Amino acid sequence: MFSKLPLTIGLRYSRAKRRNGFVSFIGWVSIIGIAIGVWALITTISVMNGFGNELRGRILDVASHVTVEGRGEWLGNWESVKESVEKVSNNIVSNNDAIAPYISGQGLATASRVARGALIRGIDPSLEPKVSNLTEYMTYGSFDDLKSGEYKVIIGEQLARQLNVGPGAKITLMSPQGQATPAGIVPRLRRFEVAGLFNLGMYEYDSTLVLIHLDDAARLLNSKGQVSGLRLSLDDVYQAPDLRYDLAQNLGQSFYVSDWTRKHKNFFRALVVEKRVMFILLFLIVAVAAINIVSTLVMVVTDKRSDIAILRTMGMKSSGIMQIFFIQGVTSGLIGTFVGGTLGVLTALNLGSIIGFLEAVFGFQFFPPDVYLITDFPAELRMNDLLSILLGSLAISMIATLFPAWRASKVQPAEALRYE
Repeated sequence: MFSKLPLTIGLRYSRAKRRNGFVSFIGWVSIIGIAIGVWALITTISVMNGFGNELRGRILDVASHVTVEGRGEWLGNWESVKESVEKVSNNIVSNNDAIAPYISGQGLATASRVARGALIRGIDPSLEPKVSNLTEYMTYGSFDDLKSGEYKVIIGEQLARQLNVGPGAKITLMSPQGQATPAGIVPRLRRFEVAGLFNLGMYEYDSTLVLIHLDDAARLLNSKGQVSGLRLSLDDVYQAPDLRYDLAQNLGQSFYVSDWTRKHKNFFRALVVEKRVMFILLFLIVAVAAINIVSTLVMVVTDKRSDIAILRTMGMKSSGIMQIFFIQGVTSGLIGTFVGGTLGVLTALNLGSIIGFLEAVFGFQFFPPDVYLITDFPAELRMNDLLSILLGSLAISMIATLFPAWRASKVQPAEALRYE
């Protein structure tokens, strides 16, 4: 693409000291600006990738991939509905045991004169491990501790801390479904023993989710042998929309079928939009640094007018002059991109250690659990994002050099040497 002489001169100009110190300063500013922009862009996009994946994974560890519910409050005759669901889902769900009934309701958890809102979920302990990965986050006890009629409960560590209770302690669950008494309608109350704790790392679940046996939930919420719905778990979570569509077509209008892409659609869409906006905003740093390349090359061209004139009189064509300054500008962009890319990759791969070190030095949490949904932010470095950032930075650096290089190629030897 470049002949040997323009390449040699362009690289020599890049290494040479400037007679004008201000030109050198602007040149270094452009390189540092590109490096910082690429560094920040790689780190931020990697954090957002890791945040999105971690959030999606932890949500799906607790939430249902697909749910089948009745049009009313409860789903009756759920055993026959489960059989119908199995027939439709046999081609997608690898194991029919990956379908489990559940009862869900809002309530109030109280202990030691402290009350907190709770999401009460009744589960079948034998089937729940097939439809959720919450067992991986258990810090005490297990689902096997939930036995019908024993009124035991598994709660998040955050909720346990708020209620000031631990394993073996008693808490009271209050259901808004009232029962008639001579004194009027009163809420349903039941004492439960804390049999297990979990720590999902998501404050939303760790501070609200309460798991009890399906039969105990039926008594507390007065479901009369009915359930809230059926939960399905898939090996490939991205097949959930297809299964939802098939179930909706086969089960009819009497049932409401949903999947995780619908229930959390706006949330994950917001993450995608935020990532795109952040990419554009941070890429403007690279664009601003590229403008400094333009300024540097314009001043270099002015400073080298006599050199350009001599080269032209020796027979170098305008395209050769253009190549010299194009190479000089691209070299600055290449150095800045390489340095920024290296720092970005190292930061993304060691972000957990860096954040831990900074928190220890400054003595506060960057991501407090009561503000953010998850308490740690793992970064995921994706090759397509890395290549897009690096190639984009090089492209904008090349574009920035075109005008100064073209202007250098238009220098007339006679005009440049008139006063020499």
